[in-house]
Amino acid sequence: MTVGKVILLNGASSSGKSTLARAVQARIGEPFWHISIDHLRDAGVLPSARIKSGEFKWAEIRVGFFAGFERSLTAYLDCGNNLIVEYIMENRDWLQRTARLLKGYDVFFVGIHCSLEELERREIARADRPIGDARRDYHAIHAYCAYDAEFDSSLLPDENAERLIALWQTRSGPSTLAQFAEAGA
Repeated sequence: MTVGKVILLNGASSSGKSTLARAVQARIGEPFWHISIDHLRDAGVLPSARIKSGEFKWAEIRVGFFAGFERSLTAYLDCGNNLIVEYIMENRDWLQRTARLLKGYDVFFVGIHCSLEELERREIARADRPIGDARRDYHAIHAYCAYDAEFDSSLLPDENAERLIALWQTRSGPSTLAQFAEAGA
């Protein structure tokens, strides 16, 4: 069985990862699944109402939830599924863990950027996440990452998707994520 490939999108909350993922999925010449934490949350996988009520403590189940999500990616890949994954590398440890987990896979690591003002505007308009997540992410998540490609999500999604696909199709050598894993950082 052929192992799947992954396009890994890292960006702040409300940075445009989902919009770009959908645009790429609609255009790329191979079947790709679009996977994200938000999909699991929105599908009702988490006992969200019980977490919000305080019956279950998010802090107590958070680590296992994210570890399970991460490990599911390799299961999908090992079964030959190509993935576009949205993720937020909240800290250097998450980046290291993800790099180790995806070591040996064909990964195209992509940074998604936009201005803080635009992030905050989107966050307020969405009204489905705590206000302040975008600002926190903006100041942290790209500081410890090197990417195979980077995109400004204030540009048209179709243009970014076409550029991402072109760069993905012409990639050569190991991903920056693979290099990070090899360096043992």
